[in-house]
Amino acid sequence: MVKRYNRLLVAFYVVTDALLAMWAFMLAYAVRFESGLIVVQKGYPPIEHYLQVLPFVAVLVPLAFQIQGVYRLRRGRSRVDDFFAVLIGSILAVVLGVVSTLYVQAYFASDAARSTGAYQVSQLVWALFLGFTVVFTYGSRETVRELLERRWRAGIGLKRVLIAGAGDLGRLVADRILQHRELGYQVVGFVDDRAGGDHIGYRGLPLLGTLGEMAEVAQRERIDHLYVALALDEHSKLLELMDAANRECIDVKVVPDLLQFIALRARLEDLDGLPVINVNDVPLQGLNAWVKRALDIALSAAAVIVLAVPVAIIALLVRWTSTGAVFYRQERMGLDGRAFTVYKIRSMYENAEDSSGPVWARDDDPRTTPIGRWLRRFDLDELPQFWNVLKGDMSIVGPRPERPFFVEQFKHRIPQYMLRHKVKAGITGWAQVNGWRGNTSLEKRIEYDLYYIENWSVTLDIKIMWLTLVRGLFQRSPAV
Repeated sequence: MVKRYNRLLVAFYVVTDALLAMWAFMLAYAVRFESGLIVVQKGYPPIEHYLQVLPFVAVLVPLAFQIQGVYRLRRGRSRVDDFFAVLIGSILAVVLGVVSTLYVQAYFASDAARSTGAYQVSQLVWALFLGFTVVFTYGSRETVRELLERRWRAGIGLKRVLIAGAGDLGRLVADRILQHRELGYQVVGFVDDRAGGDHIGYRGLPLLGTLGEMAEVAQRERIDHLYVALALDEHSKLLELMDAANRECIDVKVVPDLLQFIALRARLEDLDGLPVINVNDVPLQGLNAWVKRALDIALSAAAVIVLAVPVAIIALLVRWTSTGAVFYRQERMGLDGRAFTVYKIRSMYENAEDSSGPVWARDDDPRTTPIGRWLRRFDLDELPQFWNVLKGDMSIVGPRPERPFFVEQFKHRIPQYMLRHKVKAGITGWAQVNGWRGNTSLEKRIEYDLYYIENWSVTLDIKIMWLTLVRGLFQRSPAV
């Protein structure tokens, strides 16, 4: 159920976004033509021409934000997620604005309007408008976030949470909520069929009754959200809990105890009228796969051209400081478990694994050349992999590719390890930008890789690329 509070907050955002968009548009005009900071070579368009576009801009930004999903409010959304949602929404607004004004100018404006430049907007104004819109609308959201978090920390406006299930899964839910009080949730307690035994609660949270008494407890404690965290053998009680919660207008969130079986997004399919659940569905199929491939081709082609000179300089340094080939080829496993050849700039002495066999690299690895240690420190040895992306063996963003020798070991030891091969391997990934790279926990890397596969979007890819640039200089673990 959409709460009245959420509707009011969305309405506030829509109105403020429209007002801030108009302000950003006129400020962009003023900076471009009135400030004197930018040289004007083609004359000064009358401000009336831009005032004609202003109502369109007021509608354009909220519309683009709606398409991007900016108005889908969700507690727990990070600041980085908010920023990228606003950024992509603003870019979409500018694209729609440029296309629409050109279309109106070409097909609907009168000859007199076309001759005077009506409905034309300077490209530089659009660029400034993009920057101002991102700053203003994201700033307004940060202001609201800070005000809300202050209220929640003070105990005002909290959503009251009841957890069905006091076992390990229910306690894990309680831990996560208690660790993030800034989300505005208050755990009231548990309901569990073991309430009559010696179980008295967890971390000061009481057992308030049995599962059958959930409706009575929810009514008495004014519950807003019910988290169902039952063990696998208790899931037969889920329908009864959902039915009781619906009668009390309580939002239900199910925390599945099926992670050992379902590691990717589940999707309902139809087999001649028979519902079938696909437990390992991935969003990177069909049109999404084409979009990602187009983005990969455009960016990798640009990278190959731009990085040609830096790579040539690095190659000369590698050749000058150690004997052996400059570029290093190695077999890695990619999409659907197929092997491919990955290209790297050699960072170790030639034949480094002749005596040891395949082993993991580590900090201060003695096999690394002096220049190679510097290359690995900044991941510059990975630059030739943009050629792998252009060829189609890899993507810019995805799980890091592993050597078949290690894959054969890990797939028997780590659950769901092979699910990471549902997508192309990447130069960078969600695990890497969160610090799980090199000689770190494989289990955590798989957890982050599977999160990426399940939640893929163009926005997430752009976010990971940005975080790679921002955090890359501070990563010290060697890549493998």
